[in-house]
This record gives sequence, C-alpha cells and structure tokens, in this order.
Amino acid sequence: MTPTSPKKPLGAGQRLAIDIGPIAIFFLVNFLTPGIDMVKLIAGTTAFMIASIAAMIYSLVRSGRISPMLWLTGTLVLVFGGLTLYFHNKEFIQIKPTVIYAMLSAILAFGLVTGRPLLSLFLEAAYPGLNETGWRKLTINWAVFFAFLAVINEIVRHEFSYAFWLGFKLWGVIPLTLIFAFANVPMLMKHGFNTQDDPPVPPVE
Repeated sequence: MTPTSPKKPLGAGQRLAIDIGPIAIFFLVNFLTPGIDMVKLIAGTTAFMIASIAAMIYSLVRSGRISPMLWLTGTLVLVFGGLTLYFHNKEFIQIKPTVIYAMLSAILAFGLVTGRPLLSLFLEAAYPGLNETGWRKLTINWAVFFAFLAVINEIVRHEFSYAFWLGFKLWGVIPLTLIFAFANVPMLMKHGFNTQDDPPVPPVE
C-alpha cells in the first residue's frame, strides 16, 4: 500500500481567501438581498455560516488541517450566527467581532506574560524567518490593535445604525487591518523577516 504523501501548506493567496472569503460573502449577500434589514441580516448570516464551514473544509482537504485562527473564527461565526438566526436579533452577529478581537488580544497578552509564542501559532508561516525579538514586538502590536478594534466595534454598534456598522466593517476595519499588517513590515525586516517568501497574511475577521 503506497503511503500518502504529506499535503502542502496553504499559500498566502489561499490563506487570504479563506480568511476574507466568508466575511466578503456576508457583505455581498447583505447588500444584494432585497427587503428590510432583518431579511438582509438573515440571508447574510446564513451565507456567512455556510462559507465559514466551506473554508474550514477546504483548509482541511487541501492542507490536512484547520489552523487555530480558522477554528476560532469559524466556531464563533457558527455560534453567534446561530443565535442571530434563532432570535432574529442583529446584536449577536454584531457583537461577534468584539468577542473575537477581545479573545485574540487576551490570548496574545497571555502569551507575552507567559513567554509563549502564541501569535506565531495563529499566524503560522505568515512571517518566515522572523526572530524572537520580532515576534515579541509584533505580538505586542497585534494585542494592542485587537483591543482597539474591540472597543471601536462596540462604539460603532451602539452609537450608529446597522447599515453604518456594515459599511464600517467593510470599508473601515478590513482596510485598516491590512494597512496595519503591512505597516509592521519595516520593523519585521529588521528582525529577520524574509520578504522573498510568501507575503504576510494578516488575521482578518
């Protein structure tokens, strides 16, 4: 019986598609579905949940595993998405990003205190060659950034309309996260980051 060859890790483009694909589908379905906000919400949330499951299956089939980040985000999408559909209440899907950002910030802070490279566990091979000092600085930056996003999401969802929150998530949070990720590159290059390999893939919720 021929042994099964080990599966190759996902490339940067595939990882980015897995991270951004489900949330992009959520926004697309929300905007294209006719009717009142609740109808849009139910359609978008359903599509979001299906796309998240598909992303997890794709990752498992192509690479033989599901990353910790994908496990975390996918599980929370299913939990809060299910609550949204059951109660017909938009607050569940709106609070999901706050929970994810707060959890990530807390996990990274815990890693810093205990000396565990938890950011490298979540980002995996996104920053090849980065030394210990670079990982520590990057971990601090992401922990602070995630805490900032958690606070901002709470402010926006409480103070503005659901439509505004959707627009802020699409045109505010996602571009801001990508800009923040690439703004760290000059610092990373001073600490061994190899730009000839796959470009960095930020954790986009």
